[in-house]
Amino acid sequence: MSSQQLPTHQKYAGGSLQPGFAKPTRRWVGEKHVVIVVFLAFLLICFGAFVFVPDFREKINIDEAYRRWLHQQEAAGEQAGWALQPPRELPKPVESIQKGATSETKAKAKPAAVDAPKRRETPVEEKKEPKPNGGVGGGGKEDKEKKEKVREMMKHAWDSYVQFSWGANELKPVSKRSHSANIFGNTGLGATIIDALDTLHVMGLMDEFKKGRDWVAENLNFEQGDTLSVFEANIRFVGGLLSAYALSKDDVFKKKAKEVGDKLLPAFNTPTGIPFGLISFKSGAGRNWGWASGGCSILAEFGTLHLEFVYLSKVTGDSIYTDKVKKIRSVLKGLDKPNGLYPLYLHPRTGQWGQQHLSMGAMGDSFYEYLLKAWLQSGKKDEEAREMYDASADAIVTHLVKKSPGGLTYFADLKSSRVEHKMDHLACFGGGMLALGARTLSNAKSTEMMEVGEGIANTCHESYIRTATRIGPEAFRFEGGSEAIATRPNEKVYLLRPETFETYFILWRLTHNQKYRDWAWDAVQALEKHCRVEGGYSGLRDVYNSNSGKDDVQQSFFLAETLKYLYLIFCDDSVLSLDKWVFNTEAHPLPVLN
Repeated sequence: MSSQQLPTHQKYAGGSLQPGFAKPTRRWVGEKHVVIVVFLAFLLICFGAFVFVPDFREKINIDEAYRRWLHQQEAAGEQAGWALQPPRELPKPVESIQKGATSETKAKAKPAAVDAPKRRETPVEEKKEPKPNGGVGGGGKEDKEKKEKVREMMKHAWDSYVQFSWGANELKPVSKRSHSANIFGNTGLGATIIDALDTLHVMGLMDEFKKGRDWVAENLNFEQGDTLSVFEANIRFVGGLLSAYALSKDDVFKKKAKEVGDKLLPAFNTPTGIPFGLISFKSGAGRNWGWASGGCSILAEFGTLHLEFVYLSKVTGDSIYTDKVKKIRSVLKGLDKPNGLYPLYLHPRTGQWGQQHLSMGAMGDSFYEYLLKAWLQSGKKDEEAREMYDASADAIVTHLVKKSPGGLTYFADLKSSRVEHKMDHLACFGGGMLALGARTLSNAKSTEMMEVGEGIANTCHESYIRTATRIGPEAFRFEGGSEAIATRPNEKVYLLRPETFETYFILWRLTHNQKYRDWAWDAVQALEKHCRVEGGYSGLRDVYNSNSGKDDVQQSFFLAETLKYLYLIFCDDSVLSLDKWVFNTEAHPLPVLN
């Protein structure tokens, strides 16, 4: 009780008693001394307990008591089904900055991300939520909230597609109508539905998953298909359907995957076995893109079939699909490789390389990825794939990896003998690829490959934070004093691409370095601010303009890849473990085969 709360007759002023007290006698004075001594001893004991007994000091820390009470209320709210609210701003503890703290100590106390919710000091025991694939929910409370935010984004993207363009390939979220790109032909094949199935399943959105499943069973018909890209049909349709089958064991997905796989087989009817890039689902006639170096097939397209075709053979018992992709590998292995790498164009009739263009970006990227992942998919038994990957990785680091004057690591393109210091956003996957390959090396190259992978991740992050929107451009350059900056109008767009987040995800799983989660959360906030519209999510026309116009396309891979990788970054490692699953280049998880 403070002096302000004492009755008037008990207050002292200037050392004299206030009215209301009787005049003390001489005997009472002696007793007063004893009381004073006892009182002083009591104060001394309390002071010593507070200073020298940490447990007692912690128990009477009012600020900490408030925090614990707050956490108990939030935990009770979760159990009662209340909606989670953003964590409130708590008062800074008086003891949080101790005397004599160094600048390094203070720096460590700073939050990792400015806009991220503050990490709680007293952990709350989480309720583990079983996932359909056998995984568990995210680790800390803060990560769970971020994971749930990405889940809400997926729900918004899916619900918008269902409302405005159900059954079409993609959605135009600004104009709220259907969109069909030429890679799918002119027929509605529900590309967004098939691309989204496994993401819905992993996120536990089972009502939405069932709606997609029923559409596949009742409406997906490849007999009506037009001329499609073999590559896109494989990674999105075959990959998406097989992934949905692997997660759910529903035979309807296996049946449909076989149907589209069979539709792709005529594309392999060439003298070399290198497939054409386009196939007519009606006639079975194959051809290549008119602009592709005199009728050549494209490296990333015919080299990104292995994972899906091998698993299709596994689940159907028909080896024809595996035979087709093994033939591609045997042709490639026997060819001369400039600088130890694979040019972007190969003629399917002559088996000769076209233009001597080497790249980790568009038209080259996923070929190298599939060499490594074919080895992983095989349970690390496909030694031929691993040997080809290791040789390629060494050549990539030797000939394509460069370092800018500012210290940024990037992939350049090599056109004959000319180096182009430009990196595609598509190439940002390479940081994760090199790191994933490094994890399974036992020699001195492991450290070098990991450092390059982390350097690529950092550069791609820089390409994001150097824009007004904090979203990365389609391509960026290292020339004329610019570093990780897009300098041409067509390079400044953002198409809802996932490659940077793919690398964040793999490096988070391999290193558990908090910065990768922080970078991912920063990207989530940027997507919400600049790409979210009432009818879904749209790409941007200029990432350097904070008021950029929208391109009015919600890409199907935004649901398949971008949101899946962002979600998994905040999940427990057991959700789609890298030891048990491989992700195709559309982020569709396929199981490691034992």
